[in-house]
Amino acid sequence: MAGLFASSAQTASNTLGKLEGDVQLANGPEDSISDIAFNPNPADQKDFLAVASWDKKVRIYEIMSNGQGVGKVASDHEGPVLSVDFFKDGTKVLSGGADKQGKVIDLGTGQSLQFAQHDQPIRSVRYFEANGTPMAVTGSWDKTIKYWDYRQSTPAGVLTCQDRVYTMDVRNDLLVVGTAERYINVVNLKDPTKFYKTLTSPLKWQTRVVSCFTDSMGFAIGSIEGRCAIQYVEDKDASLNFSFKCHRDPAQGNVTDVYAVNDISFHPVHGTFSTAGSDGTFHFWDKDAKHRLKGYPNVGGSILATTFNKTGSIFAYAVGYDWAKGFQGNTANYPNKLMLHPVEADECKPRPSVKKR
Repeated sequence: MAGLFASSAQTASNTLGKLEGDVQLANGPEDSISDIAFNPNPADQKDFLAVASWDKKVRIYEIMSNGQGVGKVASDHEGPVLSVDFFKDGTKVLSGGADKQGKVIDLGTGQSLQFAQHDQPIRSVRYFEANGTPMAVTGSWDKTIKYWDYRQSTPAGVLTCQDRVYTMDVRNDLLVVGTAERYINVVNLKDPTKFYKTLTSPLKWQTRVVSCFTDSMGFAIGSIEGRCAIQYVEDKDASLNFSFKCHRDPAQGNVTDVYAVNDISFHPVHGTFSTAGSDGTFHFWDKDAKHRLKGYPNVGGSILATTFNKTGSIFAYAVGYDWAKGFQGNTANYPNKLMLHPVEADECKPRPSVKKR
């Protein structure tokens, strides 16, 4: 299936996207951004964006109609913050970091409260609901995932993984956990104390990101080898699984430059998705038509994290150094910024299906 998606060098003119309308968020973090999340509540007319950074802070901005952000709330951790996620109602933000703590921030009061503790850094934190109760799940380098009622100081449940948790995502009752050594664990949150399914990633190299489909029927996997895999949960849908190459520069002689896929985000309305990588580009894809919708020019630095707002009209992406080239690549003038891309009507719409007669 790899050949069904064109590489960045094969971009046709009609699929080349533009960056001219992108706006840089003012007063951004002072160090690299590790994660970003938009308020998902459709009843809230405002867009709030939570930003986790290596400067040990969580910042929450209100995004104005002109694309500029106004800082609303900031909260401190004792180490780099690695993950953020909003409550479904948009009133609170979860965060987790290298200080091994999980915190909840109330947007109304600006107060933060520690609710989670691990033995090693918390790599990922996600919100979910259990029988209507707001809950959090944290994944750590201590090889565990823990479930929390954020009002309690002890976990509601613990699952031990095969290795360190590198990435995690939740959609409805689907929890997907990617660990070191390419293990992928699938959990049904209606039965959260056991793995529904465990598989080895179909990609050959280290897992960088997992992201659930909007309909929770499956998930996408991104790896350091410039590949993305589309994986359905149920065995009956296994024929729909495939992987493809992306974020690679064409061969110069016999050499192809390969870049990590750092993040994958699904469009909340259309169910199409983005990939973003160390090569400084992002692309929009239609998994059902196996088609790239748009590819974008290099933004000047590695893209670390991405997310869509609740209507899919804004695509946010963080630019910064991802250590893909070691310490020598971390120069003083390397960009560190958060960009907001206005999504035009046709950029993320699925490709019209062609029915065989």
